Amino acid sequence: MELAAAVYRLTLAFPREETFGLVSQMRRSAVSIPSNIAEGHGRMNSRELRRFLLIARGSNCELQTQLQLSISLQYGDSKAIEAALRLSNELENMLFALLGRLRTTCV
Repeated sequence: MELAAAVYRLTLAFPREETFGLVSQMRRSAVSIPSNIAEGHGRMNSRELRRFLLIARGSNCELQTQLQLSISLQYGDSKAIEAALRLSNELENMLFALLGRLRTTCV
């Protein structure tokens, strides 16, 4: 949730012409991450949780690419983008660890 909020805040400073392009894509990717984690948890089934965590992981990878592109295009505040990338990397590690634990229970 913290990462999604950070992405919403940082994209406020992006060029107006990116509203329906990169900004929209970044926000969808960022919101998809906690949404898929929540949906997987709500299924109350470890196989389903694992499936939705993998989707969240994919959305996080998309977001990392979009954040890197934002840096390359010099959109927004570079410090805010770097902070979002750090949060994204932390999330990546957490998802990796959780997926590893679930792998042993889902086999």
